[in-house]
Parts: sequence; structure tokens; C-alpha cells
Amino acid sequence: MNYYELLFTTITSEDYQQDLLINALGEIGFDTFEEVEFGFKAYIPSADFDEERLLETLLPYREMFTFSYDITLIPQKNWNEVWESNFEPLTIGGQVFVRATFHEPRPEFKYEIVIDPKMAFGTGHHQTTAMMLQLMLENEFTGKKVLDMGCGTGILSIMAAKLGAVAITAIDYDPLCYESTLENAQLNHIGNIKAVCGSKEAIPPEQFDTILANINRNILIDQVQRYSQVLKPEGEIYLSGFYEKPDLDMIIDEARKYGLKYIIHKADKDWVAAKFVK
Repeated sequence: MNYYELLFTTITSEDYQQDLLINALGEIGFDTFEEVEFGFKAYIPSADFDEERLLETLLPYREMFTFSYDITLIPQKNWNEVWESNFEPLTIGGQVFVRATFHEPRPEFKYEIVIDPKMAFGTGHHQTTAMMLQLMLENEFTGKKVLDMGCGTGILSIMAAKLGAVAITAIDYDPLCYESTLENAQLNHIGNIKAVCGSKEAIPPEQFDTILANINRNILIDQVQRYSQVLKPEGEIYLSGFYEKPDLDMIIDEARKYGLKYIIHKADKDWVAAKFVK
């Protein structure tokens, strides 16, 4: 799969204006964002890129602040080079060390996760993934049966396994994410992750103790009813991939319809990760 990279250069006096633009891009298919010194990069699968729709989406923001962008097609064969040039080791909560295969181990950390930086997203560097890992460290996974939706590289599934989960089902609609999850599970010597390629229709008719879903607001709102159906009473669900305003209130309201009670959330640069209990 090829990707388009859009490099946005922004001039704005308010950080929230750029965040609103990023959120709007997420709603039209852009699935990964990377902040840079004078703006941000946005990535979208080439098959999903619609320039006319992009121009319509950008129009109202041109009245709010000044920005420009350049488009680059990144062929699949070059994607590893892109990730390897940007991938740096990451630490979470003083306990987790996330590295690539080409980095040296750090045995002083309690948990180490090795992620091969391929086209599948979710290396831990984005605020949403990092906050999900932080929430996981603060909660109990021993003996739990876990569902990981939008698993990307499988990083959250691997963390769940290292925290003591007995069985993990990891689902992503992208075949490359499916393959990446299997490969990264093997790299981390994890044998209890079952990877599935699909979306909410691929969720098995089972009951889970814990659900992890780091996707985006619209997909979470669409899928939260199904999450509730397969979550055990008193089960926990961790959601991320959206903004504090206005997304969090929208997701809390939708989750409440299906018996999911909001407990707490973390926020970082307006991104949010939240915990709910059924």
C-alpha cells in the first residue's frame, strides 16, 4: 500500500487551530500525524486520498489561520526508510522501554517492547498510544482476556501480554497491520496474541475482561455499541485517538447509552485517552 504524506506549514497564534485542522483531516481518512517544527505531517493511504474532498475540508480553516502544504507519494518499498529515519527509542512511566530492532536493549527497564518500524502505525510515539500505555501500567491485566481494536503494530497487545493478560485478540482492517502484529508478537516472544484482519464485524462472539481501542472519534462512536456487547460486566474499556474538546463529551455520551461509565482520562496536547467501566 502506498501512502501520501502532506507536510503542512502553519502560521497560527493559537495551538487549538492547528489541532482543529488535524481533527478535520482525521475525519476524511488521514490516519497518522506527526508534529514538526513549523507544522505537522499527515498521512493517508493513496487509495483513500481525494484531493477535491481535501480542498473542501481545508476551506473553512483558511479563514482561521495561514497554512500551506506539500504532497509527497511514499511508495510502500520506501516506508521502512521513512520510519527508521524518524524512530527513536521511547520510555513510558519509567517502566517501559519501546525500541526498534536496530536499537540497543535497556535491561534496567521492567518492560521492554520491540517494534519493527514498518508501515503499520502505533510505535508509541504518538500521544494517544503513549497515554494508553500509561493507563495500562496503572491498571490490572493479570489473568484478563483482552480485545485490542485498531491494533496497528500490536504494541498495546504486547503490553497487555507483558502485564499478565492470558489471551489477546488483536484486530485491524489493514492487512499490513495484521502482519506487523504477528511479526512484533514473535519479536517479543509473545504467544497468546491472536491477530485478525477486519473491523467490528471481525470481533468474535466472546466475552472480554478488557477492551483497548485507539482509533479515532468517528470509528469509536460507530463501534462502541459492539464493544459493550462483548465486554463482561465490570469490564474495563480504554479509548483513545480523539481530542479533549469536543470529542470526549461526545464519546462519553455515546458510551453511556450502552452502559459504559466514564471513570478518568489523561490529556496531552489536547489528545485524550479515557477509561470506562461497564
